[in-house]
Amino acid sequence: MADKYDVIVIGAGPGGYVCAIRCAQLGMKVACVEKRETLGGTCLNVGCIPSKALLSASEKYDEARHHFQHMGIKTEGVELDLGAMMKFKDEVVEANTKGIEFLFKKNKVDHLKGAGEIVAAGKVSVGGKVYETSNIIIATGSDVISLPGIEIDEKKIVSSTGALELGKVPKSIVVIGGGVIGLEMGTVWRRLGAKVTVVEFMDNILPGMDGEIRKEALKIFKKQGIEFKLSSKVTKAVATKNDVALKIEPAGGGAAENIVADIVLMAVGRKPYTQGLGLDKVGVALDERGRVKVDEFFESSVEGIYAIGDVIAGPMLAHKAEDEGVVLAEMLAGQSGHINYDLIPGVVYTWPEVAAVGKTEEQLKEAGVKYNTGKFPFMANGRARAMGMTEGFVKILADAATDRVLGVHMIGPNVGELISEAVTVMEFDGSAEDIARTCHAHPTLTEVTKEAALAVHKRPIHI
Repeated sequence: MADKYDVIVIGAGPGGYVCAIRCAQLGMKVACVEKRETLGGTCLNVGCIPSKALLSASEKYDEARHHFQHMGIKTEGVELDLGAMMKFKDEVVEANTKGIEFLFKKNKVDHLKGAGEIVAAGKVSVGGKVYETSNIIIATGSDVISLPGIEIDEKKIVSSTGALELGKVPKSIVVIGGGVIGLEMGTVWRRLGAKVTVVEFMDNILPGMDGEIRKEALKIFKKQGIEFKLSSKVTKAVATKNDVALKIEPAGGGAAENIVADIVLMAVGRKPYTQGLGLDKVGVALDERGRVKVDEFFESSVEGIYAIGDVIAGPMLAHKAEDEGVVLAEMLAGQSGHINYDLIPGVVYTWPEVAAVGKTEEQLKEAGVKYNTGKFPFMANGRARAMGMTEGFVKILADAATDRVLGVHMIGPNVGELISEAVTVMEFDGSAEDIARTCHAHPTLTEVTKEAALAVHKRPIHI
């Protein structure tokens, strides 16, 4: 293993490992530092991948118990084997992390095991050994945050990590935070039998998403049995041997409410992970939120030290980090890279799924942009009816003057997959008419997107 590299990437999450592989593909000598035993970072080990495994498994369990009979499938005696479900989740994680090991070997990326510290520009220490490099890339991701005075013990008061490892189904869970992580993990345990209550400081769930989507999601999740305490804040959470005592206060002031839950899930957001990297010693500047300040080339205040992913500004999403990793690798190789930060899709993997790209109606109104709206429900789609999954809709926002698509917002079955068409059309400055004039296979869920595009010009066919 060489001690001198063209690139050393610190962190083997989606941003880091993708960046390392792309650098290697472009002919660079690359090493990737990772302190975790397995590759893949938070996403593959304790985030995106295991949560989707549990979401998929719990969804099938819920369908077998409550929805199959309507389709003529009798499923008496359906039982939950939580241990086997957790084993399935672990197998999915293992397959993915071993896949990264294979890709590192295939692309000749050296895996440096241990915590990395930048001791100087061009020098990284791992396990007491110093490696030299022309370029250092910080891809250390993010970590969970808690509320003041509330300690996450991963037993009674858990983060998403602990919520993926519960040994039994709790009778009750309080989720603090009505964002993506809180709703996804709340959905898993609600399906498996827990009484789930979501406490959210804002007056609605899914902050930042289109208002109409947020309203529809709240209605559907309430119907599924999740209880919501909106415009509320948790000011105290004390774990005892058997449960957690919480104090909940109205966000605008008023009488407090005391409730008890078996488990509390802290899901109020994440913070950039920069501790222990030696950034202060080498003079890497951070912003007011603790993120590494970078220019348009991802370079920090110190020449030759770069950063990507959750540790810099922008949405904390794995696909955003991956794209940044590829773009930076190509820039280091003398090529030009491209990433459009206005077109990074967001997906919530509840059921129905929620997906969005581009501007919301609220953002367009605030900016004074004139737009047309086209909306079409899954209820009027043949494939959705055949699947027995008719909740939700697709909404397209198009510029009133040019018809260019400005935003697409979806709630419904498999919209996490459907959103890609919108992203592609918008990447090429396409119009609602372009979507409407494109042939979509029948019967498919994608026809809802086509009909929404037709609805922009008030000519949908099936409604």
